[in-house]
Amino acid sequence: MGGPAKELRVYRNCDVARVAAFVPPGHRHLRLVLELEDRVVVLHEATVAAIVRAYIDVVTHPTRRAVELVRARLTDRKQGYAEYQLVESGRPEEEVVGELCKALSGLCVEDADPRVGRAAT
Repeated sequence: MGGPAKELRVYRNCDVARVAAFVPPGHRHLRLVLELEDRVVVLHEATVAAIVRAYIDVVTHPTRRAVELVRARLTDRKQGYAEYQLVESGRPEEEVVGELCKALSGLCVEDADPRVGRAAT
């Protein structure tokens, strides 16, 4: 979470009003709409694909605890793939977990309350 400080928002399942996936008329690629309590987020297919890859990498692996994908501009890529992709950074997962737990403070504590970023009482 390098660079300038960014506003942190944590969304629980109960904060998501709707998820919709669709291909707009005249387009070939999917858009995913997340309708949240306070905003609407639209993700392009390449972003959704990267999120799914990262999720599957961690959830289906017997020991993996993290994977980090970073933006890369690819000049050599498969046909139909976007110029910008999220690709594996190669950072050790311990570094990724450590950095994110530090940046997200209380969110890595068991039974943490994600709304406030500290352990629930």
